[in-house]
Amino acid sequence: MYNSSSSSTPSSSSSSEAGDIRSSVFSPGEPLRQPRTSPPVSDSSAESRSPIPSGHNSSSAADALVKNSKLSAAAPEFVPGCYASFQDDVYSDDSEGHYPEPSLADFIQDFVSHLNLSPGSLESEIDYITDTLNSCVTTEEILQELVELIYVQSTSIPNFAYTGARLCNHLSHHIRLSPASGNFRQLLLQRCRTEYEQREQAVRGDPGTQKRFHSYVLFLGELYLNLEIKSGKDTPGRANVLLGALKDLLNALFSHPDDPNLMCAVKLLKLSGSILDDTWKEKGQSDMDEVIKKIEDICLDAKCSRDARQMLLKLLELQSSNWGRVHTAAVSSDATPDNDPNYFMNEPTFYTTDGTPFTAADPEYSDKYQEILDREDYFPDAYEENENDSFCGDEDEMDPEIEEAFERFCMESDARRKK
Repeated sequence: MYNSSSSSTPSSSSSSEAGDIRSSVFSPGEPLRQPRTSPPVSDSSAESRSPIPSGHNSSSAADALVKNSKLSAAAPEFVPGCYASFQDDVYSDDSEGHYPEPSLADFIQDFVSHLNLSPGSLESEIDYITDTLNSCVTTEEILQELVELIYVQSTSIPNFAYTGARLCNHLSHHIRLSPASGNFRQLLLQRCRTEYEQREQAVRGDPGTQKRFHSYVLFLGELYLNLEIKSGKDTPGRANVLLGALKDLLNALFSHPDDPNLMCAVKLLKLSGSILDDTWKEKGQSDMDEVIKKIEDICLDAKCSRDARQMLLKLLELQSSNWGRVHTAAVSSDATPDNDPNYFMNEPTFYTTDGTPFTAADPEYSDKYQEILDREDYFPDAYEENENDSFCGDEDEMDPEIEEAFERFCMESDARRKK
């Protein structure tokens, strides 16, 4: 027989197991991992380090998010996230979240690269660049470093000579530091003179030396066209000191007439030949005639390639046509097709039935234009500007399928209105 104590043991055991099952099913497990997008949690207390602190609710999380947000409804302007300019797309340090102090070389390289990719941004960025340079160019040594850096960038980056010359012109008027050794413009011209004095060796050097020298020549040509020098109350003029230098550089290139030197000379004359010609003529000098004579001699005697000789012949043709410039047009009242090359410039262009364009300068203009008028008279409705259905055709010519669909649409519309 079983006693009462032995009979109670199984019931207590079964109740204990049931309690364990209920606890394992209904009791909460480990706290859930805190969402990754939640605001940063302070380490000030053990309670704040808990993934789900006691008393946590959605309103407290929202308050913390608002508190830590950097957005402001009182911001003066809205800037899209994809917008980037030179002021805010360089020198960012993701680890620190601020702009560290860059070296002058880094700053020059970065903004020159920016201008090379976006030449049109020079006007909008130049004030920021100038202010930054004025704040850091405080000694003579730094000013000389600035000149050297800009010179190297302007003569080493392909197709940057024009933008570099414009940049140099602006800085020559806005860099405030002017030590005893010279201001920005004077130091720049001194740096260019160093290369100028080595011209005879450079034109006979190895291909790398010649390439650097040719880049310098083209930059000097851009500098002559873009560098403005103010003298008193007169309007700014070009740096005449560069005028004689460009002639000497051309003579040096022609003195060793291999293809690279000749092509560099052609590029320089296409760039600045008209200005050089005008300036020399104003001074009563025949320097351009001497240059043209050298080119003619080279075309006859020099052992240059066919392509180089062809470029020289094209240059001679360009110079003989006044560098491709049109002469001053006659007075409008006296202008005729014979004395004004711009007489037909603003005339409209018409097209024949086969698509051939013609203008008033065409010898058969009258006949072709009359043909257009006759065609307009034959199809008068096609040329009326106020006809709204000129491109639609007649209603009777509507496609059968379109007509059927339109009628069905009208019937459905009437049915909906009656309802």
